[in-house]
Amino acid sequence: MTAPIETTGAAAEAQPEAVLENAGKGQIEGRSLGQIAWTRFKKDRVAVAGGIVVVLLILVAVLARPIQALLGLDPNAFHQDLIDANTSLPTGGWGGMSLDHPLGVDPKFGRDIATRILEGSWVSLVVAFGSTILSNVIGAIMGVVAGYYGGRVDSVISRLMDTFLAFPLLLFAIAISATLQGGAFGLNGLPLHLSVLIFVIGFFNWPYLGRIVRGQTLALREREFVDASRGMGAKGPYILFRELMPNLVGPIIVYSTLLIPTNILFEASLSFLGVGIQPPQASWGGMLREAVTFYQVDPQYMIVPGLAIFITVLAFNLLGDGLRDALDPRSR
Repeated sequence: MTAPIETTGAAAEAQPEAVLENAGKGQIEGRSLGQIAWTRFKKDRVAVAGGIVVVLLILVAVLARPIQALLGLDPNAFHQDLIDANTSLPTGGWGGMSLDHPLGVDPKFGRDIATRILEGSWVSLVVAFGSTILSNVIGAIMGVVAGYYGGRVDSVISRLMDTFLAFPLLLFAIAISATLQGGAFGLNGLPLHLSVLIFVIGFFNWPYLGRIVRGQTLALREREFVDASRGMGAKGPYILFRELMPNLVGPIIVYSTLLIPTNILFEASLSFLGVGIQPPQASWGGMLREAVTFYQVDPQYMIVPGLAIFITVLAFNLLGDGLRDALDPRSR
């Protein structure tokens, strides 16, 4: 039998120091909620891919005019030499695709489709982002006020939300846009069309976010940090904008990423119906409207703007789903 090995006094005294020394190398560092959300988001490859596409789309939209100026591109430049005089269709196959016009040219006028897609990108994103910001500002304020104060204030704001939700938004948007086509408020042309679309889409969509914020506020107003603020003498506005609003940023961001593609589709629908962005200004919905006449003989002209809308909407939806999962601590 092997005799048990006795530990000397020096080794026994040295062991705790070694343990403490090694333990110091593996300290666990605390992480903020933003760091946790970013870690969760990075694991979702589909959402990351959607985010990359969204960033590229935004860069393209922001740099659309500088790119056109740098390369000498004109979305309204006619190329009648590329159009068959008998059929009004582009010469060559696939809608006139070539090295000079990689996505082809449109029928009748021979305008470069790639340049018009580039021009239409900033129009769609300006309307989508502008209307989303307007909806978020109104919806967040109304929702947090209704949820925090409750009682009669909540009843009035909730009935107001129900009234706005009862509006036939598409018909109302068509009526307003058609009425203001000539000019209004000292604006005309493209600035007027952009302003009308942003106002109509944003102003009548705020109740959706308002309901989400109201529900979250009802749960947050009973939390300990709100009670502590009241106990320290904080007034209602301070609690609303300094205590509750920061805790509502997550739901607002997630809803925004899901609302932007909806607004892109809404703008494209209005332009397709002829009451949105007016020609000769390029817009994706307007290009689809023009392509209806030629889709059987020149499908290329309908496929390209349709794909632009599809990819943009899909990318924003994938990004929104990923952000929702990353910011929700209860999801796996």
